[in-house]
Amino acid sequence: MCLDHIIVLGERHLKGVIKDYVRYYNNTCTHLSFDKDAPVTRKSQNITDGTVVSIRRVGGLHHEYRRMAA
Repeated sequence: MCLDHIIVLGERHLKGVIKDYVRYYNNTCTHLSFDKDAPVTRKSQNITDGTVVSIRRVGGLHHEYRRMAA
């Protein structure tokens, strides 16, 4: 869990971290039970969609990789 790697600075901070993690878990994180997709299905990307960029999630604890047009 993400709380194993974060020092919580208060209730408001905790709620924000949990909210970010739930969003990451449902929209980005792959799950074997969903055939390596996220619970919220994502559109597949082609090699021609652009270069791969890293998007920080949960304060940089996790990353999402997407293709962005140049």
